[in-house]
Amino acid sequence: MRERFLTGYNDFVLPFVCGMLFVLAYCLIGMIRIIMQLPGEDRKRFFISLVTPKTLVKNIKDIFLKCLIHVDLWKRNKLLGYMHSSIAFGWFMLILVGHIEVFLYTSNLGAKALYYPIFFRYFVAETESTMKGSLIFFLMDFFLLVVLSGIALAIIKRVRSRLFGMRRTTNPSFTDLIGLYSLWSIFPLRLLAESFTADISGGSFLTKSLNYVFTEFLSNHANMLPAWWAYSCALGIFFFVLPFSRYMHIPTEILLIPLRNAGIRIVNARKGLAKAQVYSCPSCGLCIDACPMGVLKGNIRDTTVYLNRQIRRNNESRIEEISDKCLLCGKCTAVCPVGVEGDKLRIAQRSIRRYNFGPDYSNIDVQNEVRRCNKFVNGNNNSVSRPDSHKLLYFAGCMTALTPAIMQATESILKKSGTEYEVMDRDGGICCGRPMFMAGRLEEAREMVRKNTEIILGSGADTLLLSCPICYRIFREEYSLPGIRVIHHTEFMNELISEGKLKVRKGSTRYVFHDPCELGRGCGVYEQPRSVLSAAGELVEAAKNRRESICCGGSLGSLTLGFDKRKAMTENAVANLMSESPDEIVTACPLCQATFGRYSEIPVEDIATVIDRNSK
Repeated sequence: MRERFLTGYNDFVLPFVCGMLFVLAYCLIGMIRIIMQLPGEDRKRFFISLVTPKTLVKNIKDIFLKCLIHVDLWKRNKLLGYMHSSIAFGWFMLILVGHIEVFLYTSNLGAKALYYPIFFRYFVAETESTMKGSLIFFLMDFFLLVVLSGIALAIIKRVRSRLFGMRRTTNPSFTDLIGLYSLWSIFPLRLLAESFTADISGGSFLTKSLNYVFTEFLSNHANMLPAWWAYSCALGIFFFVLPFSRYMHIPTEILLIPLRNAGIRIVNARKGLAKAQVYSCPSCGLCIDACPMGVLKGNIRDTTVYLNRQIRRNNESRIEEISDKCLLCGKCTAVCPVGVEGDKLRIAQRSIRRYNFGPDYSNIDVQNEVRRCNKFVNGNNNSVSRPDSHKLLYFAGCMTALTPAIMQATESILKKSGTEYEVMDRDGGICCGRPMFMAGRLEEAREMVRKNTEIILGSGADTLLLSCPICYRIFREEYSLPGIRVIHHTEFMNELISEGKLKVRKGSTRYVFHDPCELGRGCGVYEQPRSVLSAAGELVEAAKNRRESICCGGSLGSLTLGFDKRKAMTENAVANLMSESPDEIVTACPLCQATFGRYSEIPVEDIATVIDRNSK
């Protein structure tokens, strides 16, 4: 019987070999297509980044930490993090240690190299030489046990997701289920197969213990062949179904990380980076709980995970529906362990179509803002002031114009601090272009950017001050203003207070700060508003804040949600802010202030009005 294990081949390896060759070919062709779909400059930047030492080190580090260890999931929920890392890292170590074992104890592999590390325990009998590798036997059993523990947790998660910090999970597709069950089968079958042969090929605490049990009932080693066949078939099925299931995220994320580290941005809605992001989606469902629209059950299938699924299926009607409904708050992007940019994917989908807003268009705010933008693009901007050689230029923005108290408070603070300034849009008529970008009307938006840039650069200012986070983000991301510092009024007030140019009296009022989506998740401004507000009173925190702040529901990002469907979202956001029973809700966005003001039972103010009232 021992000679049978030294032949080096058995037909049961065929399902694994065929599946592995298929998935390798599929992934190679897919990778080449994605890279070739990149714009020429992006493709050049990508290849240069691969040979840049600093970027290369970051790529390796990120792939290890994000793809194998899943550090982002550990931060979110330790049980969820362990489940994913035990399977991913454990499987990786089984492959790595298996190859080391083959390298040490086998020669003249030839064509056998593809399958030998996977089925080593069948083909190589234990000898004096391999017995010296008892550490390797132990490591192989140990990492197999680690993977099995992760599989056990994955099974539990399917029925008790709340234990893993998730209220809801994604409904798997048919191919997802095939991939799921084959993945769950691989490692128990491997344990079974290796345990059958542990008395011949060697093993450690796990496989040898089971072998003692098996030999009591199955003394003939020929009985173990069905287990090896089943193990190989499970691997083969998993590899064949992988490209058509959620598990395609495993190889695709390895490409997505260097693309992202090279600074590549989404340009085409269905190609290049966008395609890499769609196929990198693990369908974990974290974005379902995160999405503010999820407070209404009917919106669960409009989340990013389902958008990605519809893009893969080329279901145009659902892609359009999901893309248009989104608030573009960016929370799905913030919680995604892979970094899929759900908001930018939706904007890219919208850019495929040009919108003609009729009188029945459901989001009247978007309709009005786009019309306002069109007037400016078409040249109806006679009311625009063009300041000359002022150090600070204040751009209030469209939404601030609808809440004049913010503009008045900001100007009052500038005067109190002795700051010389000019207002760029005192008489209105100018829009930053964000509504156009969100609607996918990129040509008109870029024309607006060009006109605004001309005015700003011609002003002689070296600082552009914004009180609207929507404007602030667009000026940071889409404008090129050399020599001009772009700053939000919360950041500027923080500087004035720190430098002693603005004196603020501290009172006893308890404030809770709402992080606006565009200011927080969009621009990473979290600490400055809190520092400013703490100077005026006692700061308390919402239940979910900073990166996980809940959108107010009033975002102009949604093109189809009317006020009736936004009410539940806003009430949910208000309840989140009320967790510490504050006296006032404070935000730094005119749209958030107006939205919360409709449903909040306590006062809602912009941070500028609070500081103006408490300063001298």
